[in-house]
Amino acid sequence: MALIKSQAADGVTRDHVRCVEGEQPFVHNYFIKDRFFEHDRQEGVLVDRYGKRILRVSEDFIVGMAKGLEAEVGEQSAGDVMYKAGYRWGMKDQRFLDKRMTHEFECDFSKMGIGFVLESWWWPYTMGGWGTWRYDFTQGKQGLIFVDLYESAVAKSLGDIGKVACHFYAGLFGATFAGLAKRDLGSIEIQCYGMGDDFCRFLIASPKRVDAAAFWRNEGATSKDIQRKVKDV
Repeated sequence: MALIKSQAADGVTRDHVRCVEGEQPFVHNYFIKDRFFEHDRQEGVLVDRYGKRILRVSEDFIVGMAKGLEAEVGEQSAGDVMYKAGYRWGMKDQRFLDKRMTHEFECDFSKMGIGFVLESWWWPYTMGGWGTWRYDFTQGKQGLIFVDLYESAVAKSLGDIGKVACHFYAGLFGATFAGLAKRDLGSIEIQCYGMGDDFCRFLIASPKRVDAAAFWRNEGATSKDIQRKVKDV
């Protein structure tokens, strides 16, 4: 399965995203799943437009995986395992994103705006059922980035469990922002649907600040408390 393109696509990499009147070189944000995913029934394989293999799972699968991992290694270690898995996924995804966006938008990846890159990166996750998001750079100059996640596949599956649940997402966000910023960054979930909140919120910052936020969260601090305190770290 490949990207849908027109005759306007010329394969030339520019230092800007060109404006094209009429039919665009490539289709970008797909809104219909049947156009974004392709199921090879003979091989039993599901892939997306970017050639990534997709695995569709039920909520029971997510719950079983989370509870099984906790039973095997303990609650704390299970969270660490999922965070590291998300981080490794994110680092690998970053290498793929550079090539994908350079090809799709016929533009040098380093010349693209950060907001443009982030929205293009997350769209396939939205199509895959990972949820929608909103990032907040208003405190970026202070070294603090926040991400709000809505309809988290993990938290919605587990329900109100009285604790944060989206460790994999935290790792994914940490790696992605670290890769784009070319800095040593980590991420931590400071509020979660699994704790009765309406949406999940993540802090992306230096490892020192993430560690401090983890301590406060474990001590029962609220999201607002953490956001206030972390500025002074």
